[in-house]
Formats: sequence, structure tokens, C-alpha cells
Amino acid sequence: MTVLDDLGPYVPGMLLLGGGALLATLLGAMVPGLQPLVVAVALGVAVANTAGTPAVAEPGVSLHKLALETGIVLLGAAIAIEELMAAGPTVIGLVVVVVAGGLLLSEAIARGVFRIGGTTPSLLAAGASVCGVSAVVAVGRVLEARGAALTFAAATVLLFDAVTLVAFPLAGEWLGLTGRQFGVWAGLSMFSTGPVAAAGFAHSVEAGQWATVTKLARNSLLGGVAVAYSVAYAARSATDPEARELWAEFPKFLLGFLLVAAIANAGVLSPAAIESITATSDGLFLVAFVGLGLSIRVRDLRAVGLAPVGAVFVHLLVVSALTLAAVRTLL
Repeated sequence: MTVLDDLGPYVPGMLLLGGGALLATLLGAMVPGLQPLVVAVALGVAVANTAGTPAVAEPGVSLHKLALETGIVLLGAAIAIEELMAAGPTVIGLVVVVVAGGLLLSEAIARGVFRIGGTTPSLLAAGASVCGVSAVVAVGRVLEARGAALTFAAATVLLFDAVTLVAFPLAGEWLGLTGRQFGVWAGLSMFSTGPVAAAGFAHSVEAGQWATVTKLARNSLLGGVAVAYSVAYAARSATDPEARELWAEFPKFLLGFLLVAAIANAGVLSPAAIESITATSDGLFLVAFVGLGLSIRVRDLRAVGLAPVGAVFVHLLVVSALTLAAVRTLL
């Protein structure tokens, strides 16, 4: 039996995933403001809820989980420790408080106020508090979240990315914030890196630089947050959570994430290599999200309701108000 024979059953599904990712990229490039990740999920959902996933493609489609884990590992190359240190102790302190406090606040709002159960509150908390969709994906894989919960959480985060991209620059002008104040405020409050940088530079060059550095500081905490969730959920599910049991449930791909981050910050890789690794990670996420879309049924999303949107909205209001007061006082 040859290698081609071994790969044969996976080829149709791999072509379906790759074709969906390519189409999502092309559509995203054609329509300003349309994020390819959104298109990737939508394409998968459209196929799953109309024609359905062909039986011949199912083995290959199942590989989207591997693409997800590999993309998370390579995401470590985008973590810049030097930029984190350059932000200064005040900003770093704010980042730690916002991420830790945001996680607890979001969990409390989702579970206590909106009565959302399962892993969805944790996915929403990670996405809103750390780094948007990337955090949803990483924590979702750690918690082995169902496809419906993962996709809906990611879609909720992307919805607010679109809203805040417009709202924050307008608010910054109205509030009369300096470039540094606005940049740090956006970097602390908004969800995903792309919209944060775009909103910052829409205000001013200085704001764009501070927004990007502050957001990357938040991003650098992704590994620690994922590890914390892994340990918390493993301890909760284990009847006797000894070290070996926690290790058995620990997602080993997170070690790869930390290793890649360490290598990237050791100066071993050139800027071009890091850029290529990051681009590869983005491509793998696209493939993974097409696969996630293929696993979703619209009737499952209808059953979720609008509670997650409400929970994230309350989180955004509280965090943005508190961080605004902080940056005006401290910066």
C-alpha cells in the first residue's frame, strides 16, 4: 500500500476544505470589510444545510480539527515579547487586570445573568477578554467544545468586531482622547487584533501604534489563559484530579504554541519567516472554520438564542467604561 493509497480517502474532504478557504479569501478580498473567517463559516454552513456534506468527503473534513490545532501552534510566532515590554509597566498592569477581570466578569454575566450553560460562557469570555476569534478557537479546542458553541461564539465576537471598528474611532473623537489614550483604550477594550489596529490608525498614527502594542500584550496571555481553562475544566471533571490525570487531559498542542512563541522571540527566525508562519496559521484557521461550518446545523444555532450576544454586549459596556476611566486617569 502506497502513501497515496493511505491519503486517498481524505482527498475529497481536503479539496472541499481547501476550496472553501480559497473562495472565502477571494470573497473577503472583493468586499471591503468582509472578513474571510466569516465567509468560511458561512460557506460551510450553507453547504451543510443545503446539499449536506458528501459521505465521500467526511474523512477529509474531519481533518479540520488537526488544522485548528496546527494553526494555534503556529499562532505563537505572532507573540512579540519585546513589544509587550515596550508598552510599559502601567499598560502591562492594565492588560493583566483587564484580561483576568474580564474573564471573571464575562463568566459571571453569561452564567449568572443570562443563564448560559456548558462551555459557551468560557468561549465568549476568552474571545472578549483576550484576542477575539483566536482565543475562542484555542480555548474551544482545550475544552473540546461542540461545533455549534464554537462557531456561534466566534460569530458573536466577529459581530462586535464590526460594530466596535466603527464606534470606537467616533467615540475617541467625541471624548477628545489623546492618541496614546485612545490607542490603549482600544487595545484594552476591543476584541480582535485587526479591528483594534484599524481603529487605532483611523484615529492617528500614535493611536495605531499604542493600540497594536497593547493588543499584542493581551494576545501574549492566550497561552496562560488556555492552560488555566484546561486545568480548571480537567479538575472539575476528574473525580480525583491528580497531576497525571490533569496531564492526560491537558492539550499537548499548547506546548507547541509556547515553544513557537519562545523560538520566535529568541531571534532564531527572520521577520520574513515569522510572516510566513503567521500567514500559514491564518490559512489553517480558514480551513478549520470551513470544517466547523460543515458541522453546524441552523436549527442548533436557533436553539442558542440571543443570550450570548447580550452577555458580550454587557461585557463590552462594562470593560470599555472602566478602561476609559483608567486611561484618562493614568495616561
